Amino acid sequence: MTKGAKNPIAIFIRWVLSIYTWIFRGTPLLLQLIFVFYGLPTIGVVFDRSSAVIFAFVLNYAAYFAEIFRGGFQAVDRSQFEAATVLNLTRWQTLRYIIIPQVTKIVLPSIGNEVINLVKDSSLVYVIGLGDLLRAGNIATARDVTLVPLVLVGIIYLLLTFVLTMIQKQIEKKYANFD
Repeated sequence: MTKGAKNPIAIFIRWVLSIYTWIFRGTPLLLQLIFVFYGLPTIGVVFDRSSAVIFAFVLNYAAYFAEIFRGGFQAVDRSQFEAATVLNLTRWQTLRYIIIPQVTKIVLPSIGNEVINLVKDSSLVYVIGLGDLLRAGNIATARDVTLVPLVLVGIIYLLLTFVLTMIQKQIEKKYANFD
């Protein structure tokens, strides 16, 4: 195959991955959870509640992370690859020492935001009857006829996102040295 020719297997894989990311980024996570837990059993694929949550979350967030990393790799200037070739680096050395550190620095803010979204999205598991912080707050609110439990749930989520934000800032600070 010549250098300019397109590999049909690579084209097919790109097409499949494009459809995958389109579907999982284009539909709500709540709908995906419902589909995995209630819809897939109709075709014989059965998950317990915890596994259904993990499966749906992994599929959903993998689509977002794929796009984040695709953008990160596209942001690295082509001249970086050319410079590595001039330095006689192998493809693996180029990726390991030149490209991946740059991509990591580029994608860190987006990854941090997605991790924070993941924590907040965990509240969606109530839809398939799995206990979580929000469900406990709803039960306590109904039992005590007060909104205080939901305010406490909100404070807990705020604290979790605050801790994750501080961790994210520390990691970004570490990678700021690569400027």
